[in-house]
Amino acid sequence: MKVLPIPKPISGGIFLSYKCNSACRHCMYACSPRWSADWISEKALEKILTQLAPSIQGSLSGPDRIGINYGLHFTGGEPFLNFTLLLKATKLAQELGIPSTFVETNCFWCKNEQITREKLQQLKNAGLNGILISVNPFILEEIPFERTRRAIQIAQEIFGKNVIIYQDTFYRIFEILKLQTNLLFENYLELAADSLQYVELIPMGRVPYTLGDLFQKYPAKHFFGCSCREELTRAWHIHVDNYGNYISGYCGGISLGNAENLAQLLEGIELENHPILNAIVTDLQNLYEIAVNNFEYEEVAQGYISKCHLCVDIRRHITQCTKEFQELSPREFYQHLK
Repeated sequence: MKVLPIPKPISGGIFLSYKCNSACRHCMYACSPRWSADWISEKALEKILTQLAPSIQGSLSGPDRIGINYGLHFTGGEPFLNFTLLLKATKLAQELGIPSTFVETNCFWCKNEQITREKLQQLKNAGLNGILISVNPFILEEIPFERTRRAIQIAQEIFGKNVIIYQDTFYRIFEILKLQTNLLFENYLELAADSLQYVELIPMGRVPYTLGDLFQKYPAKHFFGCSCREELTRAWHIHVDNYGNYISGYCGGISLGNAENLAQLLEGIELENHPILNAIVTDLQNLYEIAVNNFEYEEVAQGYISKCHLCVDIRRHITQCTKEFQELSPREFYQHLK
């Protein structure tokens, strides 16, 4: 393959920033309070949203309804850390006629009913269709559950059915346990360890480094023959970060190009000019051999939990050795994995 085809995105999210109030163990994008507070500029936001608007498709239930893999969402990081920017982004999306818009949040800001209601109502008035509220044991380590419960109750009053609780299984368990405040993950496991088998925990990003003991591990050669072409060429649930990086397949730290020049990106990517990307979309063995032969990469003795673990660990090592590969962006992602 000489050119990697990039389809028009039909749904996706905009990272307002990678900065977050928390550094959750499961974060696919290694978000953290330690990230630089590089919020997306209003100029870049307008340029990107204008180019995305024609291809974004709304929910099958209608443009005013939301779904995880439909429409457009604002995310991060934690978008409510910059509520002014979030509000402007919402208004811009409304002006452009983008359907099925929602925001993702961990609810850290829902300290009382007044604050929660005022901000959600402002977003509703600005044209936001709904909200996704993250609920899991990793967020619970940092965010008191009473704030999550408050956010859900008030959001359902304001947005009606357009409230996604991700993941609802955890929410129901937390309610059964009558939780109010924070709870360490280790303590949660003592109470409800069996619940992990029923929920989605994607083995990529920070997960291999912080939760790897929950998974079976395999040697690198187990994943030889695998590629990430399907993930990197999908049209649904892509992301554009605050630096303009076009990200697909939840693959943090891999930039397919500059989303501010979307038309050019959709013409395809010349793989000859992107050797790391070329290796990832052909065979992970090629990526492994590049790292071993050129950058003295050493296989993790304990093994890898997934092809994503192998891929990200190799990429992290390469970024510590060189700055030559532009597809490995943003580079700060690799500094916050551990």
